[in-house]
Amino acid sequence: MPMKKSDYIWFNGELVEWDKATIHVLSHVVHYGSSVFEGIRCYDTPSGPAIFRLAAHTRRLFDSAKIYRMNIPFTPAEINEACKEVVRANKLRSAYLRPVVWRGYDSLGVDPTSCPVEVAIAALDWGRYLGEEALEQGVDVCVSSWTRIAPNTLPSMAKAGGNYMNSQLVKMEAKQDGYTEGIVLGSDGYISEGSGENIFLVRNGRVVTPPLGASILQGITRETVMTLLQDLGIEVVEQRIPREMLYLADEIFFTGTAAEVTPIRSVDRIQIGAGRRGPVTEQVQKAFFNLIGGELEDRWGWLEYV
Repeated sequence: MPMKKSDYIWFNGELVEWDKATIHVLSHVVHYGSSVFEGIRCYDTPSGPAIFRLAAHTRRLFDSAKIYRMNIPFTPAEINEACKEVVRANKLRSAYLRPVVWRGYDSLGVDPTSCPVEVAIAALDWGRYLGEEALEQGVDVCVSSWTRIAPNTLPSMAKAGGNYMNSQLVKMEAKQDGYTEGIVLGSDGYISEGSGENIFLVRNGRVVTPPLGASILQGITRETVMTLLQDLGIEVVEQRIPREMLYLADEIFFTGTAAEVTPIRSVDRIQIGAGRRGPVTEQVQKAFFNLIGGELEDRWGWLEYV
């Protein structure tokens, strides 16, 4: 979908006009992918716009930066406030927020340490990542020919821009072959995740998901869904999952800030369950959307009002 412009972007501590939030073409990040970022949703609730799990996202941003030895020149509290400020400045009721931290302009060498660390936060109107109808009908996916980065190559727990070169290959291949998304196996041949989503499988009412050691991103929506499933009395287990379990699952669904909770109706053109959203997926999806819509009590303090 084309990007919808907002009026302002928070850029290194101040609000600037959307088209003026620019960097130099010789910035380190342009050449070496030296950035970390977050994707955060702000939802329109009866009590006003609320950012979902803001503190958790900000912590992960700082964790990602720490892994890459990037000292963010703002505190977590300042970043949290900046996220709220950019939503207010753009008069948005709901929004997708993109905080990004990158190595700026100084040296063209691989060593990034002399380059300044810069920060921007955008807030824009962005709909369902995998399509509105996908929430009920599900999406068709394939197992990608690409594999996830091995644990001793790039740190998968860092939400780093460079990691998403792998994701781009997965996504482009899937779309070219007529699928909505791709599922990636890890270097060990076991299921890892989607190009930009975590994955859950349901079999005989039991839910399984790959562990952190499967080269996955430590998803915040993943953690949310695991909590909601347990709250619903549904068992959820982290374990290594072989590829063939995809074809034998009763239900499969993706989770992520952009994808939210999206069912999978087929894998490699093999129908999953009834070929649409299954009952466990529907339960946790309903709990998730009731929570972010303000209809379910936020016992966990996950909604932070703007």
